Amino acid sequence: MTLSSEAQKLVVVTGASTGMGASTARELARRGFHVLAGVRRDRDADAIRATGVEPVILDITEPEQVEALAARVGADRRTLHALVNNAGVQVNAPVEALPMAEWRRVFEVNLFGHIAVTQALLPELLRTKGRVINISSIGGKYAMATYGAYAGAKFALEAVSDSLRREVAPLGVQVVVVEPGGVRTEIAARGIATANDLAARMTPEQDRRYGDLVRANNRLMASGTASGLAADAAAQVIVGAVTTRRPRPRYTAGRDAALIMRLCRLLSDRTLDRTLAANLRRHYPKGATA
Repeated sequence: MTLSSEAQKLVVVTGASTGMGASTARELARRGFHVLAGVRRDRDADAIRATGVEPVILDITEPEQVEALAARVGADRRTLHALVNNAGVQVNAPVEALPMAEWRRVFEVNLFGHIAVTQALLPELLRTKGRVINISSIGGKYAMATYGAYAGAKFALEAVSDSLRREVAPLGVQVVVVEPGGVRTEIAARGIATANDLAARMTPEQDRRYGDLVRANNRLMASGTASGLAADAAAQVIVGAVTTRRPRPRYTAGRDAALIMRLCRLLSDRTLDRTLAANLRRHYPKGATA
């Protein structure tokens, strides 16, 4: 059962330039919501602007832009129904080889930025008894090799979501986590390009240790993305979390996400390690030792 689409309610969607964020913004607008769609560049704003979709320049790591978003929401007569924390970056590299500046950037975007936006809009969400939808990942429950920073931030987002849910549920605010698997979006292609760039900066010793691993992971990522869920299909899961009257605390998006979540619950750590290693081995360069 969904909420009436006739009442013009407000929804904020961060990271709405492309992919799941853009698809979510458009689908919510189609259902009658007025969407404040966070984008980082003017050309992205021009691309997504449409009936019911109002682009807002928003880098969630910039306090001034987060404050401006809160002011825009506060000035609107419509009820703030939901915040969808979707913005994110994907950075893959071995723990040893990833520069600390990159660790901090990943956590700034994939965790601290979401917390900043949530803090800024929570007073209004408490007033309207709205909801927070945090877009996590299957990487928020299990971490493959080279996913340390990305999965680390997603693990933390899962924990923050659990804590926030238990804090604000008695006050009438619902907190939901959506955990997509492979999705056909630009973030995966950008993630592969970033992984290649970081790999090129590894020392010769690091390259000997991890070079084949990085190349295998890139192939696996490309394969998983190509066969993954369409952005529009993933958006339907997010929109469902926004619109259903009694959302569950968590939703997966995609068959691979549902399968992996079950495996994580059923398999021991050692068995899961062997399963992941066997799956990755198929993507190693010929002659390489996994």
